[in-house]
Parts: sequence; C-alpha cells; structure tokens
Amino acid sequence: MINLALLIPKAVVQGIPLLYGSTGEILTEKSGNLNLGIPGVMYVGAISGVIGAFFYEQGLSKSGAQPNGFLAITIPMLCCLLGSLLMGLLYCFLTVTLRANQNVTGLAMTTFGVGFGNFFGGSLIKISGADVPSIALSITSKYFSASLPFADKLGWFGSIFLSYGFLAYLAILIAVFAAIVLKKTRTGLHLRAVGENPATADSAGINVTMFKYGATCIGCMIAGLGGLYYVMDYACGVWSNDAFGDRGWLAIALVIFTIWKPDIAIFASILFGGLYIVYLYIPTGMEHMELQQLYKMIPYVVTLIVLVITSMRNKREDQPPASLGLPYFREER
Repeated sequence: MINLALLIPKAVVQGIPLLYGSTGEILTEKSGNLNLGIPGVMYVGAISGVIGAFFYEQGLSKSGAQPNGFLAITIPMLCCLLGSLLMGLLYCFLTVTLRANQNVTGLAMTTFGVGFGNFFGGSLIKISGADVPSIALSITSKYFSASLPFADKLGWFGSIFLSYGFLAYLAILIAVFAAIVLKKTRTGLHLRAVGENPATADSAGINVTMFKYGATCIGCMIAGLGGLYYVMDYACGVWSNDAFGDRGWLAIALVIFTIWKPDIAIFASILFGGLYIVYLYIPTGMEHMELQQLYKMIPYVVTLIVLVITSMRNKREDQPPASLGLPYFREER
C-alpha cells in the first residue's frame, strides 16, 4: 500500500511547476494565443533566476557579508520575471505584430529557450570551476525551500499542507486569482472576448493588441516562476543542463485536462504530479522495467482520454477559445 502522507507532498512538489506553467498558458490561450514555447519560457525563467542568485552568492563570498533573506529571494525572482517577460514580448512581437505562425513560433522559442539555458548554465559552471557539470546555489535556495518551522510537529497534517516553500503557496494563490479575474471581472470578460472573437471585441472598443500582449506576457512571467521553483526549491538550488525533462510539455497538456480553468489546474497539477512519479512506487527489478515505462505514460494517456471525452461532449464551455492559434487581421473585420 502507498503511504498517502508521503506520496501527496511529493506529488505537490512535482505538480507546482506544472501549475505555474498551465496557469500561465491558460491566460495566454484565453487571449487567443497558442504559446507552445512554454517549455522554453520556463527554462529561460529558471536560468535567469540562477544567474541572479549565482552572482549574488559570488558577491557574498568576495565581500564576506552575511546573506540577506530579502535580497536572496528578490534578486532571483526579479531576474526570472524579467527573462520570462522578454520571452513573452518576443513571442507577441512575432505573432501579434508580425502575425507569424503561432505553432512554429512557439516551437522555435522552446528550442531557443533550452539552448539559451544550456549555454548560460554551462558558462556559469565554467566560471564556478565546479568538478561536476552543475551549479549548487545553497545559500539562496534555502530561503526558497524553507517551510513553516512548526510543520514537522503537526504530523500528517503538517506534512501534507504546511511542508512547502513559499513559491508553492504563491502558485496556488496565482491560480485562484487568475480564475477569479477570468470569471468575475470586466477585464476577464474582455480577455475572453478577445480570445473568442477578436473582430467583435475590436468593434466593441476593446484593444485587442493590448490584451494579447498583456495576457501573453503575464502568462510567460507566471510560467517562468515554475522554472525558478524547480531549480530553487525542488532541485535545492542545483542547476544541471537538460534537467527539466518534459515538464513544460506536461504543463501544456494540463491546460487541456483542466478545460482552460485555472482553479481546476490546482488539483489537476497535483494529480499529474502524482502520476508523474507513481512508477517509483511499483516493484523494481529487471522483470518490472517494461511495466515502469508503461506507468510513465499515464499522464499522457489521461490527457488523451480527457481530450476525447470533452470533444464527444461538445459543450461550449469545455472547448478552447474559438480564435486560438489564429492571427487577427484588423483590416478584414
């Protein structure tokens, strides 16, 4: 039997990067932009935060000063948000202003983001003179991964609900806030209108370009925080090239699974996080190797099943925005 008090915290930790990525992509897709560059954005957000943390720690070692918790958190986060914002602006410039194909642009940005991260990650490894191909940011990462001091004293309740770093709780707050904005505010109504029919929204006086730029850039910044969480919290401050795996693509798949609803993404990301590591809890040995590979397929199989079910139901609220992936030509309205 699987001990849920041990599995759930691990599922949450695995699911938080997916929650950041899916929440950011949901906001982006609600504006009609299909950003397949989320894996690259998460990679750039992570390496940007690593660069800020690395030079902050280098400065501490040279000056002999004591680390400041506020700066240890603020510098990597600002660097992460800036790098992710630039990726969002690049995507919008290409797809909204120049009307480039969104699928091709997103895939190109994923390739660019991974290459960007590996290049600067490798450069930092050379600067640090490490004997292993990785960077350990132990000073700054301890502030990101610190949990509530009394969590260990509350047994299973503390383990399941209170044993995470602040970025985990921030991901949930952002998802809840995004759901409220989309459902309950005029801004959310305008954003959904732009995603459904930009020509009609434009006729109603809504600035289509502003909403596409704003939603995509904010979505990229949120997704970038997922990459920062992975390095600073999940990986305990250790950066290694190509260590992200397919988490960025899982985040995009999670958008379909949640039928474009950020609040549902909170629970779905934890579920996906559990499915992502469930193979670790099956018997090991050579005779079980093929079975483990089948277990690794579960998140993708579940996504395909949900896609088939939502397509068969054909309910309007379960479908993607009508103009998703399509460029808007104002002169044609």
